[in-house]
Amino acid sequence: MNEIKKLIKESQEKIFAGIGISSDDAERLFNIPDEYVKELAMAANEITRDFNGNKVDIEQLNNIKKNACSEDCSFCGQSAFFDTGIETYQLPTANEVVARANKAKKEGAESYCLVAAWKEPSIRDFEKVCNIIENINEKVGINVECSLGFLTPTQAKKLKELNVKRYNHNLETARSKFSEICTTHTYDDRLKTLQIARDAGLELCTGGIIGLGETRKQRIELTLELAAIVPEEVTINILVPVPGTPLELQTKLPNTEIVRMFAVTRFLFPESVIKISGGREVNLDDDGEELLQSGANGIITSGYLTMDGNDADKDFKMIKRIGLET
Repeated sequence: MNEIKKLIKESQEKIFAGIGISSDDAERLFNIPDEYVKELAMAANEITRDFNGNKVDIEQLNNIKKNACSEDCSFCGQSAFFDTGIETYQLPTANEVVARANKAKKEGAESYCLVAAWKEPSIRDFEKVCNIIENINEKVGINVECSLGFLTPTQAKKLKELNVKRYNHNLETARSKFSEICTTHTYDDRLKTLQIARDAGLELCTGGIIGLGETRKQRIELTLELAAIVPEEVTINILVPVPGTPLELQTKLPNTEIVRMFAVTRFLFPESVIKISGGREVNLDDDGEELLQSGANGIITSGYLTMDGNDADKDFKMIKRIGLET
């Protein structure tokens, strides 16, 4: 057995033994030659099946407040800093959200995430969101998740009281890259909100976007930062360049780099949901089949924040085709 295969095998054995891999192990796995990425993916898939079975976590999103965000995140089509031509709307009524949540449940989603494009909710807007959550709980009965920007401890506790399962707040990229991506808030601001959500008893969903022009070393840096948080869900987006943003001409990542990211993430998070989030329909030739057999065990279906996605039926057929379950 050559050294690369030995590294993969020994790292996998550490996971199965409950030891876990070190940051040095993770860095070595990230840097294996391309010809061994399929073998790395197979090992990651075996870890996924052992710890999580064949089930794929299905989520749908509702962008409840769209566009005109005060932050200057350079990848985001909803930032008020960039002219992207994306429509703008404020919070919908609870009945409108309930109807969409009911549809998501009927289509097979097990979680429904409310997302708002703002830095943080105002007191009035937060009250409206809480009313929406109460209505979903009463009339739909689906796991509610939220992504509402920065939170106060009081707001986080209120979400927990409303039985919100999980709070999403992405780190977006490595700390060393962050100032190139956003200048209106800091990396530590994001970590603080994750800690506030954790302290309130909420499960965490956090991750980032790959393909922002970061180096492989910075992708390693991001995964190790996430490993220190130990989120229940790791969400990995693949950049879709939005016309009008500073990253509109960004080139795609090679497929091997995408697979590498998901596979090593599974080595670091054997028990977490690892979700293929935005960008899979645009950046991948197979809608995510390979990644669901390379460490991932979750998808977002039926569209994203500013772009369409696959119909749920198409995604369910894809999952069934590769022998997995919903």
